[in-house]
Amino acid sequence: MSLSEIMTITIGFHRSGMNCFKYYYEDLQRNYRSEFPAMVHYARFIKLVQQAFAVLLAFLKALLGKPTEYMFVDGTPISVCHTKRRYQHKVFKGLAQSSRTSIGWFFGLKLHVILNTQGEIVRLAITPGNSSERKALLKISKGLVGKLFGDKGYVSKKLFDHLFQQNLTLYTKLKKGMKQMLLGFKEKLMLMKRSFIETVFSSIKSLGSFEHHRHRSPINAFAHWISALISYQLRDDKPSLEKALNFIP
Repeated sequence: MSLSEIMTITIGFHRSGMNCFKYYYEDLQRNYRSEFPAMVHYARFIKLVQQAFAVLLAFLKALLGKPTEYMFVDGTPISVCHTKRRYQHKVFKGLAQSSRTSIGWFFGLKLHVILNTQGEIVRLAITPGNSSERKALLKISKGLVGKLFGDKGYVSKKLFDHLFQQNLTLYTKLKKGMKQMLLGFKEKLMLMKRSFIETVFSSIKSLGSFEHHRHRSPINAFAHWISALISYQLRDDKPSLEKALNFIP
């Protein structure tokens, strides 16, 4: 099979509405053989996905959106197994870690994303689940300028000063006891719209194909997640704040 066919199949899975890749692939073999005449056995295809990993990564990088004046940052967990089975889990040994979110504990990795107001992913990183949001932001924000909005997890004077030196201003909600800073009308509105990034995460995970516990290879898992992000970037109906910005004086 050609690289283009492998990429089409892996990316198309996230548009299929199915949550099991094997059933999806077997359905293609039965009903769409004329579109993919060189289709191989499922086990062979899984190995071919590993060969396409680098190209998938390059394709995602080419699809990254352009920075806008206002941007949003946040992270979302990627669970790789139930927390009770974390000591028996071997596939992501040395990569996955336990951590806690607002909805409870999870064992896995974490996806960090910077979005523009058009709902496009500008920068991203996948880190162990217990990694600091602030450290991840330092890495993925290099070279960006503008105004960045995040939650209380990004509150740090050191981080703010570092980003400010590169002309990137970080805005967050204040923790208890912190002094209120002066904000313009647009900044206040954008801070209220910070949950916009949660809408994007929900959109990426909505079909149930992004996050599952059946991975048997780290490379295939990363190829799976990258394909999902490519599928999102290619969508024409991404959540957007552009219309809301047009009404702000």
